[in-house]
Amino acid sequence: MSKEEALIKLIPAFRQYGYEGATLSLLSKASGLGKASLYHYFPGGKSEMAAAVFEYVGDFFSDLVLKTLQGEEEPKSKIQAMCRSLEEFYDRGRNSCFLAIMSFGEADNLFHEQVKTKLQGMIETLAQVLIDGGIEPEIAEMRSQDAIAEIQGALILVRILDETKAFDRIIKNLPEKLLG
Repeated sequence: MSKEEALIKLIPAFRQYGYEGATLSLLSKASGLGKASLYHYFPGGKSEMAAAVFEYVGDFFSDLVLKTLQGEEEPKSKIQAMCRSLEEFYDRGRNSCFLAIMSFGEADNLFHEQVKTKLQGMIETLAQVLIDGGIEPEIAEMRSQDAIAEIQGALILVRILDETKAFDRIIKNLPEKLLG
């Protein structure tokens, strides 16, 4: 098994148990690798595994979601494409947000700046699309923050209520809310 294959198998364990709950035993079981093999790939232990997963998920999010906000298309088309990508990335809300997971407890102590940087980048990227669509910069930033807050709230509802209706509704209404 390659390091990348092991990394991909670690993602659900961190999503399900969080940083603190993802023990080496759980990570070993999730990856199918013994602890020694995990340490071979990740000599820094669980924190290195989490950092690698964070980077991998962040890159995937950027490639799948944020890239839809670039290019020459009209802002509305970009936002609609972003919404479709968000549905895919979060599996209609069934996948927890890795930024949220990495912002609690010990993970926050280890990864706060990286999480903050990723979140600020998301807000700025989305706000720029809104600015390009004629929205005032301050309003564009507030709408971007509100959109992320609504998505995060919907992800929590899906997890707790075990239904995707709230996430589906938020994503469906997002283009209109953002562009007014």
